[in-house]
Amino acid sequence: MGVHGWLLSGRLWQPLQEQLAPRWDLWCPDLPGFGNQARPRGLQPTLASYGRWLSERIQQQVGHRPVVLIGHSLGGSVALHAAPLLADQLAGIVQIAAGGGVYQPRPFAQVRRGGSLFLRWRPGWLARLPGTEAIRSPLLAEQRAAGLLACSTNRGAVRQLPRLTHGLTVPSLWIAGSRDGVMEPRYVRHLAGYSQGHQLELLEGVGHLPMRQCPAELAKLIEGWLEASLPAATGGGQSVASPFSCSSANWA
Repeated sequence: MGVHGWLLSGRLWQPLQEQLAPRWDLWCPDLPGFGNQARPRGLQPTLASYGRWLSERIQQQVGHRPVVLIGHSLGGSVALHAAPLLADQLAGIVQIAAGGGVYQPRPFAQVRRGGSLFLRWRPGWLARLPGTEAIRSPLLAEQRAAGLLACSTNRGAVRQLPRLTHGLTVPSLWIAGSRDGVMEPRYVRHLAGYSQGHQLELLEGVGHLPMRQCPAELAKLIEGWLEASLPAATGGGQSVASPFSCSSANWA
């Protein structure tokens, strides 16, 4: 299951979805308040609330079948909150451009200020024009749902991430782009280090959206990890992912 980040939508995953098919079925719903998914009344813009919504939505969609979560950016934090609620149903977790766990007051204040200014001045009328599907989600995201960014950067939310990562009981794959200016590789490495059994990979020359920039390379990486880490699900051998591996030593 693909979990998109802030102001995005499930269509973000389409290129990766096509690369993984037909062997893997990648389900990519819109999070509440984004894309075409309305936010249920009472759903608060917090990572914990969205994690609960996600776990319930998964159980409605797939029943008790095993699931692998693939989180991107802020969606990775939502996935971490959903993970303990899925219990034995969760088979593994992939985190793409998802890191953090270090509270930085000034940078986070700047992020919140920038996000607030964008939401205030975004040209929503553009979404009504033909051919703007690719940029429609940021323009139409519900104001209160978009507040998820501010909630995710408060001190308590940030400090929860290492604890949730440490509590993972399934294999995890962490992927960073060497040219990601939104979530720098060092922050992905930092958070991944709290997971007891993880694989860490760096995509050279790639930015914040590898599912768009290099979907074939990303799919190959994820499929290889699935075969090595989840042999029961893939019909492979008995090998498991090493506690730590890195495709490049060039971690900024």
